[in-house]
Amino acid sequence: MLQYAVTDFSLLLSRGYATPSAIKLVGDRYSLTERQRSAVVRAACSDLALAGRKQRELALSAIANQPLLIDGYNILTTLETALSGGVILSCRDGCFRDMAGIHGTYRKVEETIPALNLLADFINSQSAGPIALLLDSPVSNSGRLKALIQDVNQNWKIDLVPDPDPLLSASDQIIISADSVILDACARWANLARAIISARIPDAWIADMAPP
Repeated sequence: MLQYAVTDFSLLLSRGYATPSAIKLVGDRYSLTERQRSAVVRAACSDLALAGRKQRELALSAIANQPLLIDGYNILTTLETALSGGVILSCRDGCFRDMAGIHGTYRKVEETIPALNLLADFINSQSAGPIALLLDSPVSNSGRLKALIQDVNQNWKIDLVPDPDPLLSASDQIIISADSVILDACARWANLARAIISARIPDAWIADMAPP
């Protein structure tokens, strides 16, 4: 049912419908809960967005010996969710996304250190670098998280910035993010969260939302 909802919602987006009106139409059609509607919005994209994202996506092998610019909260919360057994959405564009999101505050959880170690180990296994990671400075505890990341990865450059999105969107470096807004604007990106979860977290709870 959710896959069909993603299909219909993606079609409406491709026809130029605004997200609020389109998700109301699709959500009412399939009697979706608010959480299900949120999942459909995260998993869907228009045909134009899909083509653009695929065109700019790099193969994992392309990140070797290349600098990476990482959307810190985006990938960290996804890996934390996967490690904790939370639902991970396999989306139309091939990205893995969580349902959590950051709403002004971040708290270290049991999975934070394992997620950071997993990220660092996987990047090292691909011989990528140097690494720069951006964190949203308005999010509370970002300073503490920066210190934590630097303890795990002393060679990484960690920057606190008011809004990482425009910096990630405008950079000519390889972007590591699954944020739709960034993927629609950046020059090139790599699907690192999906690669890590697929290779290193085999028991992750993956909800396949891609259209059948």
